[in-house]
Formats: sequence, C-alpha cells, structure tokens
Amino acid sequence: MDMLNLHCGVDRDSRGVVRLTICNAGSLNILGTPVINDVREGLQALASDHGIRALVLAGQSEKSMIGGADIKEMATLDQKSAEIFITGLRDLCEAVRTFPAPVIARLPGWCLGGGLEVAAACDFRIAADDARFGMPEVKVGIPSVIHAALLPRLIGWGRARWLVMTAENIDAPTALAWGLIDRIAPQGDLDAAVEQTVAKLLECGPGALRAQKALLRQWEDLPLEESVDLSIGVFGQCYLTGEPQRLMQDFVNRKR
Repeated sequence: MDMLNLHCGVDRDSRGVVRLTICNAGSLNILGTPVINDVREGLQALASDHGIRALVLAGQSEKSMIGGADIKEMATLDQKSAEIFITGLRDLCEAVRTFPAPVIARLPGWCLGGGLEVAAACDFRIAADDARFGMPEVKVGIPSVIHAALLPRLIGWGRARWLVMTAENIDAPTALAWGLIDRIAPQGDLDAAVEQTVAKLLECGPGALRAQKALLRQWEDLPLEESVDLSIGVFGQCYLTGEPQRLMQDFVNRKR
C-alpha cells in the first residue's frame, strides 16, 4: 500500500481499480479533522486520474469503514469552530459524491453518523452480515446534517426520519430491505462481494460509466424536463470518445 499521506493509503491494480484505505484513525476509523482533511486531499488527488475505473473506500480496521465523527473533538467546539468542523466533513463527503469514477463503500462492523454520511455519498454500499448502521447525533445534542440529506433520497422520508430522530441502530438485513445498502456479504466474504461488484463495473465502458455517474448526480438536483434535455447533449458527446463505436461494433460482431 502506498501512503498518499498519514491517513490515506492506496492500492492500485492493473485493471484500474483503486482501494483507498483510511489509516491511522483508531480501531473504528474515526473522523477527526486531520483524518477528514487527509482523506479529502487523497480523493482530490486521485480524481484527476482518468485511468481509475472504480474506487473502493475502506477502513484499515475490520471494525468499521468509518465509525463516525470524533466526539472528543466535537465536545470542545463552539459555534464558529463547529461550523468549520462540519464544513470539512461536508467537503469530504462531496469529494466522495463527485468522484468521477464509481465509488464502492466496503462496510464491515459499525457505520454511524458521519461514517454513514460518507457511505451515503458513495455509489454502492456493500456490507458485512454483522454490520450495524445508525445516526446517533441527537443523543449527543446535535442534529444529523450535511449528507444525511441524502438519506430521504435513498430510503424515503419515513425511514430517514426514523434513523435521525430516534437514533436507533439497524442491522444489515434491515438496511438492505430499506435500500440503505446494496448487498450483504456472508461472514468472511466481504472482499469477494466487493470484487463481484467491481467486476460488473469493469464490464462497462469506462467513459460511459463516468458520464452516467455525472448524469445521476445532476438528476438529483434538476427537474425532470431539464434532466431529459441535459441527457441529449451527454449522449452525443460520448460519440466523440470513440467508445460507443468500438463497444457496439464488438457487440454486433459477437452476435454474428
């Protein structure tokens, strides 16, 4: 593993698959300001690499990808420093959400608060069968904010309201049934389940996947008519890359 900085390690394979590991953040991979800044900087450095076809976000510990934000640090904040802290976490989540290639969250163990917000910003969430999810902020006197706003889009308003207002944790089967995660891996098979998702992505045109991800992000914010009209230009621009011509001809030839 190559270290981009103290808290951000990277493994890259010949297929263009990168695993970014959050390092040196304790057994639960807790997000304090130094960790937040380093992981964001690592993501921003990787974002310009057009050779990346998929990014797997993982924690160094098998106890969690990210257990949550650093309560010890948050307990010392005042209004101004609280806004600075949460802005940093917002920027990290946005670096994940806007990363050009598909991002897969590898989720063992606990995924709470800020950790769940980062996971929600990923494109895919693959969890261990013993994973637990929750938004406990209201129990410690703060609301769930920033990318908790993605939760109603993922699981609906009623279930999002339940998570952020009761602070109750849910297990992996419940998270799957709610649509919070995409797949549960049997015990010991988390990496294999992540790899199966990676393999599906590698079957697709890399340029097309990047375009599709960008469209999805814009569809989140635009009315339907604008989303439809925007798609026309993106569709045409894909032909400038030569990828549709090549892949469609391969498909036609395979059918003969």
